[in-house]
Amino acid sequence: MSLLSLVAVLIVVGVLLWLVNTYIPMDPKIKNILNAVVVIGVVIWLLQVFGLLGSLSNIRVASRVADPAPVNWSTVQHLPLLDFMIASPPHSMGRWQ
Repeated sequence: MSLLSLVAVLIVVGVLLWLVNTYIPMDPKIKNILNAVVVIGVVIWLLQVFGLLGSLSNIRVASRVADPAPVNWSTVQHLPLLDFMIASPPHSMGRWQ
């Protein structure tokens, strides 16, 4: 990425943030949060552009569980609180009787 395009992106982001802060009425706390999120995002992007921060595609927030254990339904205990839902079907208005 050339220096000119880098400066152009920073100018566009700055102007858009200024327009939002100036012309969209919102609570000052929300504006501060929005400004902080944009600044943090731009700083992370700049670190990636200059190669000081590796790719974020390798960072995992949560891991996926491979295969959960199968449920043996014969050992699941009966819940009498839910009997009314099984015993009475919903009527035409979608409410339980």
